[in-house]
Amino acid sequence: MSKPVLTISSKNYGAWSLRGWLMCRLAGLDFAEKIIPPDDPAMKAEMLLLSSSMLVPSLEHDGLKVWDTLAIGEYLHEIKPKAGLLPTDVRARAHCRAICGEMHSGFASMRGALPMNVKARFPHFKIWSRAQGDIDRIVEIWKECLGKYGGPYLFGKKPGLADAMYAPVVTRFITYDVKLPPACATYVKHMMELPEMQEWMAAAKQEPEAIDELEAEF
Repeated sequence: MSKPVLTISSKNYGAWSLRGWLMCRLAGLDFAEKIIPPDDPAMKAEMLLLSSSMLVPSLEHDGLKVWDTLAIGEYLHEIKPKAGLLPTDVRARAHCRAICGEMHSGFASMRGALPMNVKARFPHFKIWSRAQGDIDRIVEIWKECLGKYGGPYLFGKKPGLADAMYAPVVTRFITYDVKLPPACATYVKHMMELPEMQEWMAAAKQEPEAIDELEAEF
């Protein structure tokens, strides 16, 4: 059986790629990375926020190709159930799927105003009101989950599908100097201390390419 292959885009800019990659790592899947070049149309579509459901990331495993980040997460849960990507309790599992779906389909204003850019730092960044509304909702989700399930991750002691879905938001809050309540700031710290996140961030900082459209200060 050939090794699974995960196709991703830029590690500096690729929010959806980070989600899929982190899911695979948290599931314990031994996979090879295929990184598409910056001039590839699929990469540009992901980078410029044209779609949340492009063919990047995509996972090829055992003769099957799975794309769309949530579909990848659900597939990984089925083939690696002991990894704990989803909670074991049915009610917590439904809650997890709901907030993952909300991230998948929502928060367009925040994503547009605060694009993922691991290497950049914008102190005292001015946040537009619509983007702030999205941030407020994310903070509400995080506080509810951390309070209900005890942390340090959104659904308890192990990082899972929800944490992977919100991982790019964690990087955005650092990049754009978003002020957070203590519980959420601690969550950001725990996420950034994950070895998998450290690995992704280190690789992102080594990328030489810049995409002009995303280097603008909004």
